[in-house]
Amino acid sequence: MRVALLTDGIYPYVIGGMQKHSFYLAKYLAKKNIHVDLFHFNQSQLDINSLDCFNDEEREFIHAIVIPFPKSIKFPGHYLYNSYRYSNLIFEIIKPLLSNYDFIYTKGFTGWKLISEKEKGLPCPNIGINFHGYEMFQKTIGVKSKLQQYLLKPFVKNITLKSDVVFSYGGKITSIIQSLGVNNNHIIELESGIEKLLISDSISKQTNPLMRFVFIGRAEKRKGIKELNTAIRFLIKKNSAFTFEFIGPIATNDKIQDSRITYHGEVRSFEKIQHLLRQNDVLVCPSYSEGFPNAVLEAMACGLAIVATDVGAVSKLVNNNNGWLIKPLEQKELTDALQQVIACKNIDSKKQASLDLIKNQFNWEIISIHLISILNKLAK
Repeated sequence: MRVALLTDGIYPYVIGGMQKHSFYLAKYLAKKNIHVDLFHFNQSQLDINSLDCFNDEEREFIHAIVIPFPKSIKFPGHYLYNSYRYSNLIFEIIKPLLSNYDFIYTKGFTGWKLISEKEKGLPCPNIGINFHGYEMFQKTIGVKSKLQQYLLKPFVKNITLKSDVVFSYGGKITSIIQSLGVNNNHIIELESGIEKLLISDSISKQTNPLMRFVFIGRAEKRKGIKELNTAIRFLIKKNSAFTFEFIGPIATNDKIQDSRITYHGEVRSFEKIQHLLRQNDVLVCPSYSEGFPNAVLEAMACGLAIVATDVGAVSKLVNNNNGWLIKPLEQKELTDALQQVIACKNIDSKKQASLDLIKNQFNWEIISIHLISILNKLAK
């Protein structure tokens, strides 16, 4: 079988949850001896042609086509405009190759032009679309964010409805896809996960009298950084027993000066991220919108309890057994949850529940079996 994977970059050449998911797709298809033509681009200083993020055996089944992502001056809708240009560049290369493929997996807007041409009658194998969290249809605040959503919604809906199948992580994401008018028979629920070798053997039991929190991500509104900082300032004022570590690029204006808080900046090494995570007890993910957040998966794989907002497919990962699931944009719920964590007497049992759930359900060895079964059914 040969699959074309059209992506908006793969980790570590482009940083992001969607990019990490694309990396795992390519990796585990190759592990199953499925040939992958990988269409992607580079935003790092790494040598993208070496593909040294894959091992020798995997590289035998991966053929990479590198297409630089177009740039333009910034204006309202510039990302949408350049995404369409990128989809056109991909189309010109993939068009003469279409008969080679059994299935085409597209991420975000990468298949925009191809899907449009197929609708006009271009012979083409089945195309699956994955917009991950469909975050343009989730909650947001601020004029800029709402304008971005307004611009994206009609195009995302149009592409989604024209695709042969639509991938969903489940939870609220499936409900969003259904609301767009997609028939249930065209929706494929397939969760994401983490590599088995990256899952800890056991939890790091809490021995420190201070509850140790950690956040992974960028300091942007959508990630709930403002609400999180408000909750942390409340804990400081109450002189609560806690520490808090931030992994990711946090702007100076968003940093709180307190001895209990540590900012590590951007960390690209997954080994270092794992090391930092295992020194903590609870990951906090207070996002307004998410898909199937890698930060939560990675923290659970390291045996951490979770405080997260009930958005996207997060409810498939977080429940009362392994953490606290709260409403998005609810300051009091977030602050109360952090206080409940500090007062929790059975945090180790919640940490163990996280680890068990990842081991038994959300690892790529299990997910890839389901994925191959799906592709066999969808193959031309």
